[in-house]
Amino acid sequence: MARAVPAVQLVGLRKAFGDVVAVDGVDLEIADREFFAMLGPSGSGKTTVLRMIAGFEVPTGGAVLLAGTDVTTAPPYDRDVNTVFQDYALFPHMSVLENVEYGLKVKRVDRVERRRRASEMLDAVRLGGYGERRPGQLSGGQRQRVALARALVNRPRVLLLDEPLGALDLKLREEMQVELKAIQQDVGITFIFVTHDQGEALSMSDRLAVFNAGRIEQVGTPRDIYERPATAFVAGFVGTSNLVDGGTATVRPERIRLLAAGEEPREDETFSAGTVRDVQYLGAESRLRVAAGDGELVVSVPSGALGDVRDGAGVRLAWRREAAFRLTHAGMKPEGGGDA
Repeated sequence: MARAVPAVQLVGLRKAFGDVVAVDGVDLEIADREFFAMLGPSGSGKTTVLRMIAGFEVPTGGAVLLAGTDVTTAPPYDRDVNTVFQDYALFPHMSVLENVEYGLKVKRVDRVERRRRASEMLDAVRLGGYGERRPGQLSGGQRQRVALARALVNRPRVLLLDEPLGALDLKLREEMQVELKAIQQDVGITFIFVTHDQGEALSMSDRLAVFNAGRIEQVGTPRDIYERPATAFVAGFVGTSNLVDGGTATVRPERIRLLAAGEEPREDETFSAGTVRDVQYLGAESRLRVAAGDGELVVSVPSGALGDVRDGAGVRLAWRREAAFRLTHAGMKPEGGGDA
């Protein structure tokens, strides 16, 4: 079978601002209809990559291809993409319906057709019946969906989202994560979502790329990234992780268990003893910081299983050797030596 053409392909993409290299040789393929996240801290290069895909920045080197066509030097209006920004950029003097149909008006789509398409898109983002309201009469989540409808009404092949949930409170942000994923599946186009929030990236994306210092550290599914981090940076940035075996392997806090009094570790487990420095109660689970050897381990346990463990208590810890993964760029091997 012929290999499908990626919706977006980046080849050796590079961007320098004077002496500062913001993006340093990024290679990436994003599939058609994929929900793809670019995750990383501020200054990691993810937003600059998004802007080069959109055409707002011209690469210093490399290429941007959309559906197999080189658009590296094409202006934004000649690219089959649209962008949703964090501040939404809605026109306050226009109604919701007028905001959504604005791009169609610019393209000289006739009034009847653009009103029909704008109304359909408002229905798609669960805002049917809100067309006559002004943006100031809407909640933050509703304004975010209006911005989404306005970007989608032109039927782009790729939708770029630059931290669009950053201005929302926690509860609304979590609700909109579910909404965005559902909308993407309904409209069936490629979403590329930039965020520094690991929870957003893990909960919504089909795959994600973890950025650091202008480069991609790892690309994979949320499960791959979380359970098999390839580098110490990924292990530390995506969730909490413990470096073990001299810092060459990592094990997640929830994979470590407390041994009961008199209990011995199993043959397939690694053992460590230590002293509890701190117990953090988080509701259903508690998180312990344990001084062990020359370092510290973070351990997550169900709060109901914590018993009388307090600060300063001596504890014995164990984890299966296969739960600790070697940190490599080339691939992952369990600490026990088998295939991951």
